[in-house]
Amino acid sequence: MTPATPGGTATPPGGRVSPGGAPVAVIGTGVIGAGWAALFLARGLDVTAFDPAPGAEERLRAQIDLAWPALTRLGLRDGSSRDRLTFAATAGDAVAEARFVQESGPERPGLKRTLLAALDEAAPAGVPIASSSSGLPPSLLQEMCPRHPERVLVGHPFHPAYLIPLVEVVPGARTDPGVVRQTTDFYSRAGKRPVLVRQEVPGHLANRLQAALWREAYSLVERGVATVADVDAAIAHGPGLRWALLGPLVNQHLSGGPGGMAHTLEHLGPPAQAWMDDLGTPRLTPELVGLLVGGVNAELDGIDQEAMVTDRDALLVGLLEAKSRHHALP
Repeated sequence: MTPATPGGTATPPGGRVSPGGAPVAVIGTGVIGAGWAALFLARGLDVTAFDPAPGAEERLRAQIDLAWPALTRLGLRDGSSRDRLTFAATAGDAVAEARFVQESGPERPGLKRTLLAALDEAAPAGVPIASSSSGLPPSLLQEMCPRHPERVLVGHPFHPAYLIPLVEVVPGARTDPGVVRQTTDFYSRAGKRPVLVRQEVPGHLANRLQAALWREAYSLVERGVATVADVDAAIAHGPGLRWALLGPLVNQHLSGGPGGMAHTLEHLGPPAQAWMDDLGTPRLTPELVGLLVGGVNAELDGIDQEAMVTDRDALLVGLLEAKSRHHALP
């Protein structure tokens, strides 16, 4: 992939984004914001960050240092450098010359309203403001930006944001279609895999799919059908392996052989409907929460969780490298 230039054209192969060029602004530098900053720096972009929390700059630089080995293994773009990070004194200063704004502040509407209003006031007209929000709908976020609501939308990543390619692009009722295209193009050139969510729904797309699986997993544990460890094993050593390569619907198509999805639904549609009709409707009562927490603790008893996370990320990088070599995968 060629290096990305937000709001503009891709840098030619072997080129770089000028150190004096307009930066990407990263507003909020917690876990998600730090992941975005690391990714953008690895793509050869200038990044101006802001977070009002005491010690935020030191924590951000430390998080970028932790992410850098994995990003280096995946391949840094020409001009990439951690030295291209600037930490601004105010949110307005961070976005004053930005060509793209990635907002990752806390999911508190009151705080978000104040923050987005400041970004809307200070960012140049036409510059997209993409929120990492996983819960607030873009139309609500647009109401917080009275100056230019048409440039506001959701750009929701998945942790760790510097490794997981998916980003959900969710326009609001007033988002300019040109801003949607500009944002999607920027994310693509930054190495992400944008998916356009065409209607506003709670949880966007991927979180709703996750919630459907969690719902039945919780129900099975609550009913005593399986333990927490059983559920995790069933996914991690079964369909999860295929889902990491192709989505659930294409996998269903492939399971139908030459007849594809039509054959699968003809033969498995009726029992699948019965299974769906029998899915549970659990409530997260204190008793169920206790079962889930206790089950996870039992599953991980004696396991070094820091080492587990390190191994997970190393395997994830290896998977991403392998997938990049197989161009028949969509």
